[in-house]
Amino acid sequence: MDKYDIKLLSKAIRDLDNIYTYIARELNNQEAALSIVDKIEETILTLETMPFRGAQRRVGAYAKKGYRQIFAKNFIVLYRVDPINKQIVVVAIRSMRSRL
Repeated sequence: MDKYDIKLLSKAIRDLDNIYTYIARELNNQEAALSIVDKIEETILTLETMPFRGAQRRVGAYAKKGYRQIFAKNFIVLYRVDPINKQIVVVAIRSMRSRL
């Protein structure tokens, strides 16, 4: 089975940092912050071997432009598949509560 490389755009990296910071500092729960970020990262890594497992984005930002989404905890990971270069490009990670 072919493996895809995973690339996180700087926005997605900032999103992960912001998720961690909010939970660790604002909610004063560093353990939960680590657990949630770890789960998000684990979910992203599953795309290495199953790049098309996420549904195509139909509403909100990135809708109907070839982007896909997967869910991890209460977060949505938005990404696109580049089959020519065998690459997954993660563009954003958002809370399901946000309007994205």
